[in-house]
Amino acid sequence: MDKLKIIILAGGLGKRMNNPQQPKVLISLKGRPLISYLLEAIKKSGICARPLIVVGAKAELVKAALGADYDYVLQPEQLGTGHAVMCAAPELKGVAEDIMVLYGDQPLMQPETIAKLAAAHLSGGKVITMGTVTVDDFLQWRGGFYDFGRVVRDQAGTVCSIVERKDASAQQLEIKELNPSYFCFKASWLWPALSELKNDNRQKEYYLTDLAAIACQQGAEIATVAIEPREAVGVNTEEQLKLVEELV
Repeated sequence: MDKLKIIILAGGLGKRMNNPQQPKVLISLKGRPLISYLLEAIKKSGICARPLIVVGAKAELVKAALGADYDYVLQPEQLGTGHAVMCAAPELKGVAEDIMVLYGDQPLMQPETIAKLAAAHLSGGKVITMGTVTVDDFLQWRGGFYDFGRVVRDQAGTVCSIVERKDASAQQLEIKELNPSYFCFKASWLWPALSELKNDNRQKEYYLTDLAAIACQQGAEIATVAIEPREAVGVNTEEQLKLVEELV
């Protein structure tokens, strides 16, 4: 088996980009597809030679643009990040000991950070290792982070859950440690844990982030790795695309 396999979630359309018919990961960033920056970083990291890309609507456009250097799996409906990883399970069960999940619309992650996250996970032995970002405020270029999930810790400082912004209380919205959705999982724990995800939230989606609460309920410790905030900036709107163009 491979030691670690990377899954890239890339199934969304650019609905908030005034380009609703194009896969978001193919939107041009300085003349290149958005996802190409992450793919280049993964290649330079040396962590995974052949990532698995989860595609959705307009899947054939993504495959044609990126070519045969990657494996692909279809997410037929957009039912959340947890559902996207469920779609990848048949391809990866028994193939890799550990799974890293990244996002095709977050182009600023660096090879060194991918390698650091993988190393922390492989050496730490935890069922989940997650990157987190901490900001002082949500002003200027950090404004987009307000929509990120909040990392909730108990009094001992242990991660006990991740609460999505739309489901967060006013008190939880004050938390400045955020989830950019950079995860590593032990595969033997991940696959059965996915079956415990529920969609009883406002979006009626299966959140990958809910696996943190499941791990905590099982008494499993979650490791965290600090990520430079700029590396976690994602592209969901035209304004964020302009910001990323300045940061690239």
